[in-house]
Amino acid sequence: MRKIYFLLLFVLISASTCYSQIENVQLSSPVYDFIKEMSVKKIIAFDDDNPNLSRFEVADFLKTIATKTSQLSNTEIKLLNKYKVEYIPEESNSDNTWQMFGSGKKFSKNLNDFLSNKQKYIYKVGKPGNNAYVEGIGNINVGYQIKPNSDKMIYTFMMDGGFRARGTVFNHLGYSVDLSKGALFGDNNLAPYIEPRLRTDFKFNENAEVLKNYDFSVAYLKYYVEPLDGFHLSAEFGREKITFGYGYGSKPMLSGNSPDMDFLKLNLKYGIVRYTSIFASTVGYFSSVRDDRYTKYFSAQRLKIAIPDMFDVAISDLVIYNGRIELAYMNPILFYTFAEKSLQDRDNKAFEFDLKTTAWKNAEFTGSVFIDDDEQFAFVTGKTSRSEKFVYQVGTMLYEPLNLRNLSFTVEYTKVRPYTYSHYNVKDNYTAYGENMGHRIGPNADEIFTRLTYNISDWGRINLEYSHVRKGNNIYDANGNLVRNVGGDILYNFRDGIDDPNAQFLDGERVNTEIVGLTFRWIPIRNYIFDFHYDYNLQNFVTQGYKSDFSYAYLKLNINY
Repeated sequence: MRKIYFLLLFVLISASTCYSQIENVQLSSPVYDFIKEMSVKKIIAFDDDNPNLSRFEVADFLKTIATKTSQLSNTEIKLLNKYKVEYIPEESNSDNTWQMFGSGKKFSKNLNDFLSNKQKYIYKVGKPGNNAYVEGIGNINVGYQIKPNSDKMIYTFMMDGGFRARGTVFNHLGYSVDLSKGALFGDNNLAPYIEPRLRTDFKFNENAEVLKNYDFSVAYLKYYVEPLDGFHLSAEFGREKITFGYGYGSKPMLSGNSPDMDFLKLNLKYGIVRYTSIFASTVGYFSSVRDDRYTKYFSAQRLKIAIPDMFDVAISDLVIYNGRIELAYMNPILFYTFAEKSLQDRDNKAFEFDLKTTAWKNAEFTGSVFIDDDEQFAFVTGKTSRSEKFVYQVGTMLYEPLNLRNLSFTVEYTKVRPYTYSHYNVKDNYTAYGENMGHRIGPNADEIFTRLTYNISDWGRINLEYSHVRKGNNIYDANGNLVRNVGGDILYNFRDGIDDPNAQFLDGERVNTEIVGLTFRWIPIRNYIFDFHYDYNLQNFVTQGYKSDFSYAYLKLNINY
């Protein structure tokens, strides 16, 4: 036993390499768009099925891109130089970086650069491998409902602010803590369209205080080490937004639409092998009754083989359960689908196959099949049994098609069979806080998703999206009671002896939805990001014979310094 402890200690401290910043870059950062585009351009290779990157990994990508500037457009070079200052410590100096406290200047004179184009921090101290950063974070949102027209102006105004403390100590341990508090004025129903995180915020949904308010928090520790040459190992414990699997519009496996989970995550990378294991906890449906609230658990593991410049192929399995912590689902090398059967088949299990090819420059193709509850590959038969619970998705992203510089085009098709993501135990369905953790369209639906994006310069980006969604909803009476279950709602699984076992795709109350979204991002100076967004939804209630439209617009200012 003593030898095992010494071996573990050796693994943890043997690597002498200094990693400047171990903490992750939050998934909302615009740098991920740039990294993705450079990956499709085959400048770098990015594992976007498990995208959370340490800041030093982003820095390494930027350094690689900097060696190939002859392949970049003028806009891409400007973006590269901009991100180098933010993510590569040795690129930072007093000419391009500003801090509110600790600069050695008088506070009154130091404020002159508050609105400059320098990279900004409240405070920073230390050197690569041992450092601390304190940043202010905040958002101001103003939204307005355009359609349907109303005699009363429907608007919402939200403000939130807080701080982020992050850094790296002992060369290998990264940390990050985000805390922010906000208040809302105006229409409560419009607000979640503008800030989707409100759908799963307890304070917002509890609605127990005079002033409508909400709060967000992120905190984690991440340890990274390379015990052998080319062997990358990290362990992370805490809470932040994570996604899993492929998908441009939304991901079938873990889309990130649900609330941030608390998790223990293990990542391994060696040569062409990638392995990830996650053990996470979240909550059930919101309830005003305290005794009805409960914790549920999500465990997943993923093994991927990445052949450079050719293809990536991966298999993942996962399980969702509640009521106890199961040691079997904390085992990072045990196949959960088989383990669930040995534990008396109580839990909600699934697995996914993924394929991505990067064989052609400026073109990427992905495909995923998510199989819910181990239905023995029923999707291959082409039948319509209610037991065929699966999602399949195919998509492509083209960067600079027809040699149009700085332009990307994405198209994706997703089909979700009836009853997918549901479970006989409603506490074990594929939700967190009642929000679908998988693809956003939910069961008994399909979607054609397209996106056109253009980088105007390092200060501006236009994004145009269009979705056509077909869905078969369950049928309810005037009092909201379920009359006919066609597998269109995660809340209702198939009921033996009641529901039709022949689950036809898109059966039920048919609704077709056209969604157009236009976003213009403007960054006039560093650390101040303006987003203008317009969204139009047209719903065609085919079964009932009428149409309804809804549209809104908002302006958001994100401050991060």
